[in-house]
Order: sequence, then structure tokens, then C-alpha cells
Amino acid sequence: MENKDYKLGSIVIMKKQHPCGTNEWEIVRVGADIKIKCLNCGRTVLIPRIEFNKKLKKIISWKDKVWEIKENWN
Repeated sequence: MENKDYKLGSIVIMKKQHPCGTNEWEIVRVGADIKIKCLNCGRTVLIPRIEFNKKLKKIISWKDKVWEIKENWN
């Protein structure tokens, strides 16, 4: 993915699904390696940045996620 405007706290969707059943992750650490946390089970994974960029499907901002939760809540 060419667009790399993710940052700490961003919610991302990866190409492959986690064994717990979701593909939504939160970025916990940014550096040479990217640490992501599964939003379903809370497991963390440390991935090299190059590999992370290949496996990244979509970046969701915090505002979009909060708005989606608000809509489903009502």
C-alpha cells in the first residue's frame, strides 16, 4: 500500500484475518517495527515495517470508528 499515513492509535484493517475472527487492529507502537493490537482478543503482534506495509489493507481514522460505534449504539 502506497499511502502510509498511519500513526500511533490508528485503527487498521489487515489483509488476513486473525485466528480470533477479526482483521481490525490498533497501532500501539511505531518505529522500525510496528506493534499492533487485535481489537477483538487484545493479542499484540510485532511486525517489521516493510512487512506491515505489504499486509496493510485499509487505514481507518479514530473519528470514523467512534462515529460508527455511535451509530450502532442508538
